[in-house]
Amino acid sequence: MTSLSASHRVSSTIAPPPALRFEGVTFSHEDKVLLGPCSFTLDGIGPTLVMGPNGAGKSLLLRLAHGLLSPGQGKVSWSCGTPPRQAMVFQQPVLLRRSAVANLIHALAVNNVPRRERGKLALGALERFGLAACAKTPARLLSGGQQQRLTLARAWALSPQVLFLDEPTSALDPAAIKAVETAVHDFHQRGTRIVMTTHDIHQARRLAGDVLFLSGGKLREHTPAETFFNQPVSPQAQAFVAGELVE
Repeated sequence: MTSLSASHRVSSTIAPPPALRFEGVTFSHEDKVLLGPCSFTLDGIGPTLVMGPNGAGKSLLLRLAHGLLSPGQGKVSWSCGTPPRQAMVFQQPVLLRRSAVANLIHALAVNNVPRRERGKLALGALERFGLAACAKTPARLLSGGQQQRLTLARAWALSPQVLFLDEPTSALDPAAIKAVETAVHDFHQRGTRIVMTTHDIHQARRLAGDVLFLSGGKLREHTPAETFFNQPVSPQAQAFVAGELVE
């Protein structure tokens, strides 16, 4: 499968994507702290893989970063001042009851892309992700792998500066997983900041430039991928890399 080794990193001629900063971010529900306090800065080229056991707070972190949730305390900010162009791909594809191409055209319309450009962009993205033959097929009749590729095509058409992916391959077969990982590589090469959650340590080894590791709602470490997999610092990360259960 695709590996983002040093030779595959995004070209230095491409402007770095906006940096993401969490400053003392905490999220609580019914007086229970589910995440935080959490502080870090993503200013490298990534991709950043967010890892940890179930219930660690990985999906919460992505939703806070994307602005779907607001922190109870602390601040989420971007180096460009205002939030950059963003897209998010969820574990379960979120699609309209429309054709594949209509899903993309709707997203382009919502993002104020001129009407005359929408059809060409939508069809180009479908072709890029091997879905041109499915353009008029109702999106919800596509296979699981095709639906996930459709969400990636939708993101591609929008040219986001930042792409969040929340366990995008957890329910897919090996061929579909490879297609998603190839897409992650291509977004990265395009200069998009990638922030992706996964529970699959082998996938993280293939994709990660750096790793945010969470357990128990706490950020335990943020290190380059090579350091995390070979010399993890925290006891929780050491246990996780060793394949032991981490609470």
